[in-house]
Amino acid sequence: MKKIYLFAAVAMTAMQLQAQPAATQDTYVGAALATEDLNGTARYVGMGGAMDALGADISTIGSNPAGIGLFRRGQVSASLSVNMQEDGMSFKDGSKTHVSFDQLGVVFSTRSGKTSNLNFAFNYHKNRNFNHVLSAANALYGSAQNRQTVLKDMNGVFSSNLTLSQLDDLYYGNMILDAEDVMHDYAGEAYDFTRANTGYIGEFDFNISGNIKNRLYLGLTVGVHKVNYNNYSEYHELLSSMEYDDVLVADDHKITGYGYNVKAGLIVRPIAESPFRVGLSVATPTFYRLTTENYTTMSVDGARANYSAAKEDFRFNTPWKFGVSLGHTIGDYAAVGAVYEYADYGSCDMRFIDGGQYDYWGDVYYENSSSDRVMKRHTENTLKGVSTLKLGGEFKPDKNISLRLGYNYVSPMYKETGVRDQTLDSPGVYYASTTHYVNWKDTHRITAGVGFSFDKFRLDLAYQYSTRKGDFYPFMADYDLTSAARADYDVSYTEMPANHCNPVSVKDNRHQIQCSLVYAF
Repeated sequence: MKKIYLFAAVAMTAMQLQAQPAATQDTYVGAALATEDLNGTARYVGMGGAMDALGADISTIGSNPAGIGLFRRGQVSASLSVNMQEDGMSFKDGSKTHVSFDQLGVVFSTRSGKTSNLNFAFNYHKNRNFNHVLSAANALYGSAQNRQTVLKDMNGVFSSNLTLSQLDDLYYGNMILDAEDVMHDYAGEAYDFTRANTGYIGEFDFNISGNIKNRLYLGLTVGVHKVNYNNYSEYHELLSSMEYDDVLVADDHKITGYGYNVKAGLIVRPIAESPFRVGLSVATPTFYRLTTENYTTMSVDGARANYSAAKEDFRFNTPWKFGVSLGHTIGDYAAVGAVYEYADYGSCDMRFIDGGQYDYWGDVYYENSSSDRVMKRHTENTLKGVSTLKLGGEFKPDKNISLRLGYNYVSPMYKETGVRDQTLDSPGVYYASTTHYVNWKDTHRITAGVGFSFDKFRLDLAYQYSTRKGDFYPFMADYDLTSAARADYDVSYTEMPANHCNPVSVKDNRHQIQCSLVYAF
């Protein structure tokens, strides 16, 4: 009977990991942290976010800060929403429907000249809502998560500069070695996977802006981001084995921390007699300092076999973002806007924390970091530049009623050849406690809204439908023995085929109903 090894040291997993340099995460985690949702005030959402050149909405504080310069009065606004995942399910802390506090902001407007203003603003908004439950299942035809560990070992990955990942360590201790230290390759018949993402990225923006003779509008925003990311997943694999029937890997992963960025923008009316406006904007990378922690358990045939855990700090820089926008108003009854944004997500940068030093004179602690070059090359080969197009319009059939429509298109972030490579010489792999990944395709958003004005108040309602599809993989799509390993082990292709898994099509379709209350003073 095969003996199950319970590495006393899988408590040693955590100890071993803690002794290594500070961790980084991998490309796919970075992609989730770097992207943003369409969110803000209900007016902004209802017009598809196409307000960068139109301005006079507090949500432009984060897209084109010059938009705050178009305010002529002070304003306070707050927004709530109900979010629903189409065909969703409840799993762990994830649910199909949840209420979200999305925005709270204030603008102070002061006149600095006969035709000029100087404005100050603060706004909080949820720029990323992680709530989503994903499930997938498929046949494996002999491939298996355990086989990935076996092939990595046969390819000499563990004998090079690499170390075992957390998940490899669990498989090594429980599945692939018998009492005589003989390696076993367990084939899989089928799998099912469920993951619940919860949490958010909240952005706190501080703005100064103004206009010169109602022709040129300038703005600068400093943003502080708070990250609260939670991911719980269960991967269940049915094995083709005389000794074991199934394996369950449950992973509880959290990322918390803060980041900051700076955004600048301008809006110009090129023709003095025309309300037509052109806007330009730029945002620096968001510089994050984050903490990742996980607790991962493996169960074999229903009995818990082992666990691993780790908690480490790392840094992460998102890409630069550039935008150009157009806006035009027709009398006081219509407005149309268009925005184009570009960001190269292949330039995302996971970074080691190398240490720090304390400046006693300035009473400041400085921390040094360096790029994880291996993971950076992987990111460049996996992610690409993303174009975002926002279109929107507003029509007022009555001075107290506004009707709005909008549309967004976001091009794919992932290259068709993108793969979560679990053989890289990077802490992003050493600390890996899962192997799954999704290559999401393009995103489409359709929005609509209505606003009601009464005295100094305005009530805005918006609806947003967001849809995207993706390809889910439980582990690396095709991982094979190297020619050197085949020669060393005298293994033919038929005896040890590639660990292949077919993608499963998954979707992320969401409905959002949002309400904003605005007070002008």
